[in-house]
Amino acid sequence: MSLATTFQPLRVRWARMQGREKNIVRLVVLLVLGFLLWQFSVAPALATLRTADAQAKILGAQLQQMQAMQAQAQALQKQPALGFDEAVRALTLATQQTLGTTAQLGVAGDRASVTLKDASPDALAPWLAQARLNARSVPIEARLARGTTPAGTTWNGVLVMSLPGR
Repeated sequence: MSLATTFQPLRVRWARMQGREKNIVRLVVLLVLGFLLWQFSVAPALATLRTADAQAKILGAQLQQMQAMQAQAQALQKQPALGFDEAVRALTLATQQTLGTTAQLGVAGDRASVTLKDASPDALAPWLAQARLNARSVPIEARLARGTTPAGTTWNGVLVMSLPGR
């Protein structure tokens, strides 16, 4: 069956229609095509256009944050290397000032073990930042368990930190 024979009944029906009926059918077809054009082409583009400003602001903020982290990383790379004793002093000072009695520091070789007992997250996060910035020490192993006390969430366990070689 060819395409011409498929549409033959429609052509016959079209030829029998009066002018007014043909105009109504044309109008309906035009409205359907207009709706389809709107639905699948114009409406999605308008939705994208409406959200573009908000997405640009979010991406701009993310870019600024990444540039700040890049600047911080470059600043850390430019700092002179710390000796073993200086790193231990800086880590000890950070531990005493930030974690206080909730942490005990032990040094063995080129590693420092920090044992936490009911350390608050509000103290642990700044301590990690100080350890990284001041002592240039990062965690290489963590065995932590979250606990709860009447004061809120706490952390218990051991953090093993890297230290520069002697």
